[in-house]
Parts: sequence; structure tokens; C-alpha cells
Amino acid sequence: MLTIADRLDRYIARNVLVAIVAVQVVLLGLDVTIAYIGDLNDVQAGYSAFDVLLYLFMRLPWRFYQYAPVAVLIGALIGLGSMASSNELTIMRGAGRSLIRILWGVMKPVLLVVVVVLLAAEYVTPRTEQYAEAWRLEQRQGEGALLTTLGGWQIEGDDVYRFGAIRADNVVLDLTRYHFEEQQLTEAMHAERAVWEGERWRLENVSLTRLFADRTEAEQHASMAWDTALTPDQLERLLRSIDSQAPSELWAYARFLKAQGLQADQPLLHFWQKMLMPLTMASLVLVAASFVFGPLRSVAAGTRVFYGVVTGLVFKYVQDLLAPASTIFGFSPVWAVLVPTLACAGVGIYFLRRNG
Repeated sequence: MLTIADRLDRYIARNVLVAIVAVQVVLLGLDVTIAYIGDLNDVQAGYSAFDVLLYLFMRLPWRFYQYAPVAVLIGALIGLGSMASSNELTIMRGAGRSLIRILWGVMKPVLLVVVVVLLAAEYVTPRTEQYAEAWRLEQRQGEGALLTTLGGWQIEGDDVYRFGAIRADNVVLDLTRYHFEEQQLTEAMHAERAVWEGERWRLENVSLTRLFADRTEAEQHASMAWDTALTPDQLERLLRSIDSQAPSELWAYARFLKAQGLQADQPLLHFWQKMLMPLTMASLVLVAASFVFGPLRSVAAGTRVFYGVVTGLVFKYVQDLLAPASTIFGFSPVWAVLVPTLACAGVGIYFLRRNG
């Protein structure tokens, strides 16, 4: 049988969870509406306005992940603020319920949101993003169209590669390789495409140029083997947008870059942003609680929500500024995530202790 304390915990948790869900729905609705208006320019034969809407709905898991921290902050503000406006929190405090116990009731639904967000980031978002892009391409280019991931540059040992793109059928388009020996360019190769044959790559329409101290030699090959440790899965992960990759993929990507002697700040930054999401949300909840119990407890609910939105934006901008700073000044990307998180937690704890 539930005790009175447990029932109060459930009551607080339910109010906060309902507020978080409501805020998330509103944010997703606004974002989808704005994106829909902007994407109407892509309407063409075979890709109707209704298809644009379906494509945006397929990407809802990614949008849900992006807006989760803001939804938790504003949801906690609204949930606690509504109870404060009706003097429910005052009655709880007067009945001897500690501030820490009230915060624990708030944290319970946040833990549920954290679990859902982490599961979505690892198992749902990477697949829905890939499926949405493939479906959109097929609608625009016809049945049988192949999803193409845009290329980029990669280093493997003494070789520097430029990939034009990689398709869903494991075909690399427009591949260029530069081979260096003792920091001197000794060979340049360009292939129209590279085809994966189960265990190795086969290059097609290859132009090969060897550079010597006194001459160059050019060769043409209709087909030749490509000796590399890169597999289609590794290439697809290396070239896919970092935002849509799962934490496990980001960690593998960072390890690969470090093994090649390259900086891995970007994948590590996104990895820590996802893995430290529980701490981030907890710090935002502390800020929200400090607004309700602290210096903003006597202001209108709308004012508290406004300050909450400003706080969320400042939090995001600080993280965005620290991301390139970690590269410039050479500190670990984990601090680009932890510094604003710990700052939010510190501010929240300070005002709670001061006014609690």
C-alpha cells in the first residue's frame, strides 16, 4: 500500500511528466510546421506536399531527441510552477516535506525521459534518419533510387582519400587517393567507382599517376583491386552526418580517427553530449526548480517560462561556443559538455540553498 509520501511523489512526477510531454508536443508541432513550409519548395512530380509531411513525420525521433533538454527544462518549470501557483508546494513544505524530496519527485519522470532519449539515440534515430532519406530519394527519383551519402576526406596510413559519395548498394563514387612516402607525394589515383564484392573492393575506370624525381608515369586500368582496411559499414559511418549517428558509432568513429593519428574532437563531442544527457537534464531541472523556489517564485508563470527559455538558449549557445574552443585550445571535448552542465547545476543549487 502506498504511503502519503509515495503518493505525493507520484503526484509531483505526474504533473511534471504531463507538462514535459505537452511542451515536447508543442515544440515538435511548431518545428514540423516551420520545416513543412520551408520544404514545400521541394514539391515536384512524384513528391507531393503530403509526401513532404510524411518525410517530416519519419524524422520525428531525431527532432524528439534534439528538443528533449528544452522540453525537460520548460516542462519542469510549468509543472512545478502550476503547483506553486495553487499553493500546493507551500502546503507540502508546511507539512514538513523537504525540498530534496520534492526534487526527487521531479527527477523521476526526467529519468524516464532520459531512458527514452538514450534508447532513441542508440537504436531508433540512426535507422529512421536513414530510412527517411532513402524514402525521400526514391519518391523524388523513382522506384529503385539508391540513397547516396555525401563524401569527404579520410586518412589511412600513408594514403589520403577523397570520396565523392557512397551509395546504399556499397558503391563508392568518384574516389581519389593520394599516396605519400616521407611526406612526398608519390602516387595519385582516381577511380570512377569502387564496388564491394563481399570481402574486398574492386575499382573501375582507374587513372593512376606515379610521380618520380625526374618524370611521371600515367596508367589506365579498366579494373583493379583496392587494398584497404575500410569496409562499407566503416565508410558509411565515416561519411554520414555526425548528428544522426548512435553513441556506439560515434565512439567507434573516434577510435578509428585516433588510430589514424587524426583529431576526433567532433565525434567525441557528440558522443559526450549524448552520454551525458542524464546529467544535462538533471542540471536543467535544478535550474527550473531554483526559478520556482528561488528569486523568481513571486513572479508570474509566464515570466518564469520566459527565463527558462532564455536559460535553455544560453546553455545551448555556450555548448556551441565551447565545441570549437576545445579544438583551438586543446582541451577534451567532454569539458565542452560538462562546463555548461556543471554551471547550470551550480547556479540551481546555489539559489535553492539560498532560498530553500
